[in-house]
Amino acid sequence: MKQVGIWLDKQEANGVVLNNGKESLFNIPSELDFFNPKGGARSKTKWGPQDVVQDSKYLEREKHQLHNYFEKIAEKISDADQIAVFGPAEAPEKFVGSLKERHPGLAAKVKTTETVDSMSENQFKALVKRSFGIDDRYPEAT
Repeated sequence: MKQVGIWLDKQEANGVVLNNGKESLFNIPSELDFFNPKGGARSKTKWGPQDVVQDSKYLEREKHQLHNYFEKIAEKISDADQIAVFGPAEAPEKFVGSLKERHPGLAAKVKTTETVDSMSENQFKALVKRSFGIDDRYPEAT
């Protein structure tokens, strides 16, 4: 059984793949532009015209870049049997919403979605294993 845990935010997605007792890691950078629009500028003349900031252009570009980012992640985890999604703020919910819209079969495999802050690699691995009910503190004797 292939279980995948993903921690994602707007900068990158880190993943752990658990497959028959073996674990592997992957990283997908988002390639999102972080826009910092300049504020509206005043004219040199008193009561002159102002420059208007077009936030809609920035938001539309960010929406398309997020779509491409989520598609890369979905492609990477397409063969998973179970998925757990973690991340700060609304990133996990946006990703799961995108899966439900574009990849309903993959969205049905999402077992849990949690909001968590950044963590170390070992903490993330432990969180993924715990979410799938795997306790590696006491491995069974073989």
